[in-house]
Amino acid sequence: ELVRQGEALKRTEQMVDKMDQDLKTSQRHINSIKSVFGGLVNYFKAKPPESKPEQNGTPEYYANSRLKEAMMSSKEQEAKYQESHPNLRRLDNSGLLTLIDSVSSVQRDAYPKNQHLRAYHQKIDNNLDEMSSGLSRLKNLALGLQTEIEEQDDMLDRLTKKVETLDVNIKSTDKKIRQL
Repeated sequence: ELVRQGEALKRTEQMVDKMDQDLKTSQRHINSIKSVFGGLVNYFKAKPPESKPEQNGTPEYYANSRLKEAMMSSKEQEAKYQESHPNLRRLDNSGLLTLIDSVSSVQRDAYPKNQHLRAYHQKIDNNLDEMSSGLSRLKNLALGLQTEIEEQDDMLDRLTKKVETLDVNIKSTDKKIRQL
């Protein structure tokens, strides 16, 4: 959603820039109509540069790389999580035996000697690892979102200034046209 909003802001900024360009052209025409002297000034004055046409009608917007990386990493971790989550996969009775066998091959000294306690401790450790990776994923997403929001906030500030300037210029041009 944030990326979509960024794209909309970018399109809006480009439309405001185009409106400003069109307004400058209109002001040149008004000066030409207003007087002969205005026409001479426009003749010697540099023409405003033409804006580039948009490619395929849609401007390109790229979300910040931090957000993209966080989203891709999150999708990868989500897929791994769904494969291992007990409620998202089919359980079978052999799972406990496999867990007990894997525990016996991993650090016997770190867990109690009782086989059931060892399996239970290993299961808790695995759950804590999953929680840690989930929190890490959330942190990365939050940092990516924060960066994207800050960039869009800057874009909104620029857009606000451009719109205010454009509004003043439109009112001025409208006043000139009414005087004609």
